[in-house]
Amino acid sequence: MSVIGRRLRQARERLGLSQEKVGQEAELDPGSARVRVNRYENGNRTPNPELVEAFAKVLKVPATYFYAKDDNEAELLLAFHRLSKPKKTKVIEFASSLG
Repeated sequence: MSVIGRRLRQARERLGLSQEKVGQEAELDPGSARVRVNRYENGNRTPNPELVEAFAKVLKVPATYFYAKDDNEAELLLAFHRLSKPKKTKVIEFASSLG
């Protein structure tokens, strides 16, 4: 399974959505939505960057989440994504002070 496929499945299951529902909300053809999402999740196909963006919007995650190879990095991206803009600024300032 590819990193994108693994992250797609994790994000979809986290929200309790079916492959068909995710595919349709990402504006894939309704007749092939489930099959296509299944192929992406299993690593048989790789979605283009525009489709990754559509999946991110549907699944309420940053698109960069789908490319994070490290699980801790992926979780950090999700946590950061949920923060307000002022809190994101504070996190960046704090992280910069550590370096």
